[in-house]
Amino acid sequence: MAGIKEYVVESIDELKNHVTWPTYAEAQKLTVLVLVFSIIFALAIWGVDTVFSSLIEQYFKWVKS
Repeated sequence: MAGIKEYVVESIDELKNHVTWPTYAEAQKLTVLVLVFSIIFALAIWGVDTVFSSLIEQYFKWVKS
């Protein structure tokens, strides 16, 4: 049990004294960047999914006829 307590205490010390935290403005800028790329990536996946769904649907219509 002492090992867990020591781990938690050392982790808190590490976070308080040894981590270089970004400024508020930098954190906002990076958050917006992640949001924009997430939206772009989601739209790209949606587009590819739509195209493949359409192709598979057409293939099965062709096979059925």
